[in-house]
Amino acid sequence: MIRPLLLALGIAAMPVVAAEPPTALVIHGGAGVIERASLSPEDEKTVRAELDRALDAGHAVLREGGSALDAVSAAVHVLEESPWFNAGKGAVFNADGGHELDAAIMEGHTRRAGAVAGVRTVRNPIKLARAVMEHSPHVMLAAGGAEKFADSRPEIERVAPDWFDTPHRRKQLEQAQQHERAGHAAAPGTYFGTVGAVALDKQGRIAAATSTGGMTNKRWGRIGDAPIIGAGTWADENCGVSGTGWGEFYIRSAAAHDICARVSYRGDALSAAAEEVINGIVPKLGGDGGAIALDRHGNIAMPFNTSGMYRGWVKPDGTRGTAIFK
Repeated sequence: MIRPLLLALGIAAMPVVAAEPPTALVIHGGAGVIERASLSPEDEKTVRAELDRALDAGHAVLREGGSALDAVSAAVHVLEESPWFNAGKGAVFNADGGHELDAAIMEGHTRRAGAVAGVRTVRNPIKLARAVMEHSPHVMLAAGGAEKFADSRPEIERVAPDWFDTPHRRKQLEQAQQHERAGHAAAPGTYFGTVGAVALDKQGRIAAATSTGGMTNKRWGRIGDAPIIGAGTWADENCGVSGTGWGEFYIRSAAAHDICARVSYRGDALSAAAEEVINGIVPKLGGDGGAIALDRHGNIAMPFNTSGMYRGWVKPDGTRGTAIFK
């Protein structure tokens, strides 16, 4: 009624401008024993710059109308290429002095997912996880089988196993093994370190991705939560999560799925759901760590119960930031 009346009075109605659909991105570079005293100002600056590069890569995809799946792939790829995080180039050493890398990716609105575990020569495991999702009938491939599948995908770059070697990870292995020889339990921080991203695109779709080198000094082909759908990685129509922490406890609590289930089934706010799982359920079981989470409205949660968690975000209003400590 208002528009015809305005026209009758000779007053032009203002055009209705549709609101831009919200987009959002949140990333992490691992939670764990990150003490201010042990992180120099120069190192902190470098880590924040690497987080910003990952945010730039993922947000560029979203800004141009690209998919959440492409955005998380781009962000995690940057983090895998950095020696500062326990994934890809910066992967920790296992007990044999090698590397076994895990990754997973999931698209919320279709529930498609792909994962790889225990790969040794794949430069970017997140790309292989996506190839599993898009070009195989399976969800998870492991070790030699995953690498044989990689042989069939020309887009997957292979490297010599020592390409992942870095001096500070070698030192961590030596310290962990000294700790072990002294008869102690796992050294503090040996089970930390993962990278991940969760994105919301202009079509309202959510995707999540996680990549890791696993636990320092791990044995027997140990696999953590990162490549396990529902444990360290999850996305559905309402919510996406990427976890980082002591993987055994994230598996036992189905942490990533539990956060989103609370949002979808019980109507919990994202922040409340993530807080209860990461700072309630996981510690009660004996674990610790953190997570990043994002809902379909662009709300972001980044709970953790360790001394630090490398993290970054771009909110729907365009504001962005990075952080390490509380």
